[in-house]
Amino acid sequence: MSTPRRHERFRTIATATVAALVTLALPGCTAASDARAPGDPGSSTASATTAAAPAEAAPTPTPSPTHPLSTAPRTIPAVREHVPARGPGWKPTPAARVVVAPDDTAALSDEAKLLAGELGIGYGASAAPRAGDVELSLDAGASGGPESYTMDVKDGRVRINGPDQAGVFYGTRTLKQAVKGAGSAPEGTVRDAPAKPQRGLNLDIARKHFSPDWIEDRLREMADLKLNQLGLHFSDDQAFRIQSDTHPEIVSTPHLTKAQVREINALAARLHIAVVPEIDSPGHLGAVLRAHPDLQLRDTQGRAVKGAVDISNPASAKLVDELLREYLPLFPGGAWHLGADEYQALVYRDPQASFPQLARAAQQRYGPSARVQDLATGWLNDRAAVVRPSGKALKAWNDGFFAGGVTSAAKDIQVEYWTGKENGARPPLEYLREGRKVVNLNDEFLYYVLGEPNQFTYPTGKRIYEQWTPLVLRGTTPVPASYGPQILGGRLAVWSDLAGAQTQAQVAAGIQAPLAALSQKVWDARTPQLPWPDFKALADRL
Repeated sequence: MSTPRRHERFRTIATATVAALVTLALPGCTAASDARAPGDPGSSTASATTAAAPAEAAPTPTPSPTHPLSTAPRTIPAVREHVPARGPGWKPTPAARVVVAPDDTAALSDEAKLLAGELGIGYGASAAPRAGDVELSLDAGASGGPESYTMDVKDGRVRINGPDQAGVFYGTRTLKQAVKGAGSAPEGTVRDAPAKPQRGLNLDIARKHFSPDWIEDRLREMADLKLNQLGLHFSDDQAFRIQSDTHPEIVSTPHLTKAQVREINALAARLHIAVVPEIDSPGHLGAVLRAHPDLQLRDTQGRAVKGAVDISNPASAKLVDELLREYLPLFPGGAWHLGADEYQALVYRDPQASFPQLARAAQQRYGPSARVQDLATGWLNDRAAVVRPSGKALKAWNDGFFAGGVTSAAKDIQVEYWTGKENGARPPLEYLREGRKVVNLNDEFLYYVLGEPNQFTYPTGKRIYEQWTPLVLRGTTPVPASYGPQILGGRLAVWSDLAGAQTQAQVAAGIQAPLAALSQKVWDARTPQLPWPDFKALADRL
């Protein structure tokens, strides 16, 4: 008579115990302040399991009673969810291979070959998976969204699946880091996806030449951190750093050849990183103006305005548009940066009086109440019109968007918010209230300016990790969380103001911890569970 009730009791306890084991992964982030790693003392999982444990021996767990309940793999960025299980996990063996589902071989062979080489195991194209293998596959109907993936470690095998190639690739990064850090991947299921679609590094190669090898090393570092965007600022007052066929007279030495740029782009594409080029205009064109002094903007006293072309002169637009059209095919990535910051004509107390030629051109185009800022806005929109047919997303610095004019910047141009200090710069909420999409490059946290001029200090990973989130667009104060969906992500920015202040090796070392911290916060903006010293130790180990 008592046997059915006893069995029913065990079923109830087992069901409660299994339900308690599904946890948010650690050392990631958690919305609850008291969440801890599955099985950690004091964790909700451990507490639930302890509370549910019967006095009698529980039914034999599967697959084996000898294995403790797994914990999440230790990775950077941390995985967002891990469902623990009991089992031996997975580690590379001499017989192990990376295999790809037959229908996905063309799409995933690069990812598979890369992972196989990193783990020191074989690669089996379209081979049937066997014990010990890692299997990669695509599932367009998966529910996780772009760049998401699932990694199952079970029965001595690993299965990584995602809706797109990028997601599967990020799954391979998780496996690589787990094996590198702990020697094996833990049993269980990882479900992971980024919080933000744009995550990366911005690099000023105009004021300081960085070698192709150095840039490619950064791409590999970024890929392991699941970052997906490299901004290349290659034109400024000091130099123009990519070979040009239409205007070779503006190119500086040293510079990147187009062949080198193609190799950089090819590697970036294999690593699922978009290279975003920037020809900044109508300011920051000093290198162009040295070869074309006739385009130089001058005030009523005949004084040249640093880096600024005369935007009332049609020849200025013609030259910049020729460069845009030349470089568009060179960069197959999905975005283009138009610059638009720090046009120095607008820092004058009365731009209309100081630059009557600009004031006349503005009024001729936009009416009698137009001002010089309207002509600058028109310049931005005209350059956007040149790039827009390529289908690339359009970007410009936030101080190139002006309020109170008779015209406004096109609504499809993303705001790259870096400062509230420059002329034209406004508080972040003004851009967000206009409905604009914003990318975070907060100069308080994310600006690595060589030589630390103008009161800049080198950013630290600790400060980014502990104090910054994508909502912190200006200074240290976040915007309301309701605007979160409009903030597309963030990038760490290296600016070479004092190019000789650091070597390439010093820059690489200096940005390592900040880049790792950024990767965590754009992948999962919640408060990280690991304290900074533990995160830093993990970053150093990986």
